[in-house]
Amino acid sequence: MQLASRKRQEEARQSAHEEAVLTVRNVKKQISGKPIIKDVTFEVRAGEIFGFLGPNGAGKTTMIRMLVDLIKPSSGEILICGEDIGRHPEEALRHVGCIVENPEAYSYLTGWENLEHFARMQRGIDNARIREVVAIVGLDARIHDKVKTYSLGMRQRLGIAQALLGRPKLLILDEPTNGLDPKGIKELREFVRMLANQGMSLFISSHLLSEIQLMCDRVAIISHGKVLAVGTVDELLHGADNYVVWQFEQPEAGRRLLAGEGDVELVLDEHRIDESLLAGMREALITAMNPERIASLVEKAVLAGIGIVAVHSIAPTLEQLFLRMTDGESIG
Repeated sequence: MQLASRKRQEEARQSAHEEAVLTVRNVKKQISGKPIIKDVTFEVRAGEIFGFLGPNGAGKTTMIRMLVDLIKPSSGEILICGEDIGRHPEEALRHVGCIVENPEAYSYLTGWENLEHFARMQRGIDNARIREVVAIVGLDARIHDKVKTYSLGMRQRLGIAQALLGRPKLLILDEPTNGLDPKGIKELREFVRMLANQGMSLFISSHLLSEIQLMCDRVAIISHGKVLAVGTVDELLHGADNYVVWQFEQPEAGRRLLAGEGDVELVLDEHRIDESLLAGMREALITAMNPERIASLVEKAVLAGIGIVAVHSIAPTLEQLFLRMTDGESIG
């Protein structure tokens, strides 16, 4: 019985290891004696979209450069499909497609000619594969036009096509929504989900927290070189503050009523929620509370003769969690 149990545990460990396409374990990086990345650990699983969030100077770009072997970690391990990138970089990186910062292309060439050029740098990439990635990114109609005629969204798609040429298991995108209009962002979100549904893993660095919330299965929040939290969006938001915005006909009486409730926190810093939600709302009172208490508080206010103009319940977002965890640092 013990032998069978140990065998099942070992099989479970092997399965979990195989499921992790990217494993970052206790990675540290110092530059000129200054710690930039401090003991970072996370993993990206097969077929998931993993978001990497952090304010300016948090270490996001440094981390990405280590993932693609542009710089070496001071200590720790980075494994891609089980291959240690420090010991076997070529074997590890053959599983990776990457766009770091802006996608690069020769504007005087057509999209097809650009892909032919990059295909020559890799083994086994023929015209059939180029046609395949062109179809995947939806550039069929414009692939033979010169890149200088492409919109930013089309250039982004061409860059992703280039990254897909080698059939990677992990696609790394650094700020992929930069400069895209709302339509382009929506198309990118749908495209990324399609790739994940096909079994590809995606690692996405972005400062657009609302998009990360819509796009990603799991996220890591990094600040000052340390990962503060890793988990699904639902896991991270579970237990986060729910905000309720109140408008009373007698604001001071309403404030006294809410202040007398032990399980209701009056929020003085309006920046803890999206300011656009407060547009046009005069003398609004913001509370952090369980929304299930709204009905009883409304009843209490009515019995006290305090008129209510409006009540708005605001679900927690990644942006609120991010600002709270990073002490309101700017995002970038």
